[in-house]
Amino acid sequence: MFSLRLFRPRGWILLAMGALALLLALVLGRRDLLMLAVFCCALPAVACAAVYLLKPGFTVKRTLAPALGRVGSPVTVTLEVHGRTPGGGRVKLVEELPVSFRDVPTFSHPHPVVPRGLLSRYHYSLHPAHRGVFTVGPLRGQFSDPFDVTYVQRGLDDGDRLTIAPAAVELPPISLTDGRGQDGARSTPELAHASHDDAMTREYRYGDPLRRVHWPVTARQGKLMVRAEESVTTPEAALVLDRRAQAFGEGNKAIERFQIAGHSMVGLPELRTTAAFETAIVAAVSIAAHVLERGYLLRVLDHRGLPGFASSPSAPDPGAEEYSGSQGVFDVAASLAALELSETEDAPVAPFINGLAHKLHAGRRRGPLMAVTGLLSDAEALLLADMAESTQSAFALLLCSEPHEVESALDILRRAGWRATALTPGTHLEQAWLQLGQPAAIAGRRP
Repeated sequence: MFSLRLFRPRGWILLAMGALALLLALVLGRRDLLMLAVFCCALPAVACAAVYLLKPGFTVKRTLAPALGRVGSPVTVTLEVHGRTPGGGRVKLVEELPVSFRDVPTFSHPHPVVPRGLLSRYHYSLHPAHRGVFTVGPLRGQFSDPFDVTYVQRGLDDGDRLTIAPAAVELPPISLTDGRGQDGARSTPELAHASHDDAMTREYRYGDPLRRVHWPVTARQGKLMVRAEESVTTPEAALVLDRRAQAFGEGNKAIERFQIAGHSMVGLPELRTTAAFETAIVAAVSIAAHVLERGYLLRVLDHRGLPGFASSPSAPDPGAEEYSGSQGVFDVAASLAALELSETEDAPVAPFINGLAHKLHAGRRRGPLMAVTGLLSDAEALLLADMAESTQSAFALLLCSEPHEVESALDILRRAGWRATALTPGTHLEQAWLQLGQPAAIAGRRP
């Protein structure tokens, strides 16, 4: 890729001087003026051909740190450029960036503090204000001839992909599961294969304490038998993220109004989102981090029961549903970076129906269920309310502009056993999360 600027001001001046000398040579019949005219006209043409035909060999290595950026946290970019121009002149390097990053960094090559022709290293910082997938680069070089008559701009690389994830909010601890303490993080002990006595026992081994001897099975088997060791299972939680466009805006006009401008997506248009959905994204990444850091295995689903990040171009594994540990925190954040609202269909699939219920009922260890939704009608709230049957505890954050918009839905959920509260633009996420642990959030809970 290159862009050739025909001449610099010096080139146009030479051409003007050549034209004037040619005119005077014809009028005055002076051969020396004719030679000057030929020189002034030929030099820009030769310089233009030289910078176009002589392609410099440059190598560029770009390093982004951290590999996964976060909204509001700086990303350091390191450029390592090696190469020289055929004439040995300096090159102006320009890094192309999406419009939302504003400042375009420029450098001079070779670096002033290193010898000519050696590796030059440059650093600059990006300050992302929005989540998304961006292209950093390409790095372009402006190459000029030694006489500074003309120059050509060439792309030196193809750029690199930068993923900016939403920044998680540190949530205060609340009780997630009945009888599990403040944060519900205690593992669940279970007897291995506890279907019958024989399956719970094994032969005595030297060193086993006598208190573990299972005497009825010992008498039946005719040899000393002890109770099997307890196995510890990882507690399981589920997160349901509503992605319905109509639940987070007022049709296409609202979605267009809140589109994030300036995204340079990798083969994609701007994010399809709204201000309310951006709040839901922050809530989802915060809840996921909170749960995963407490040792849970987290299953993430959307409002239809499909894998929560199946349509996200930034997801490391779009088909994955389960996440655990620190790697799970990273994968969930990366997947949320480019997640969009689902497309509005003429005959949309009803949310919170059989597909989602089947996934939740199929859980081996039914732990807490957390839902982050937009506006819910009474019928939709009733469908979601039934999901509490498959869990030990259920929590819901309903995104809305004013609390009265979701009063009826909150009442339906609370009567079904959910801890539910509204999350408005004027409410901090930490405050709404704490409300889920208060009696007001579980008013009307059935026995």
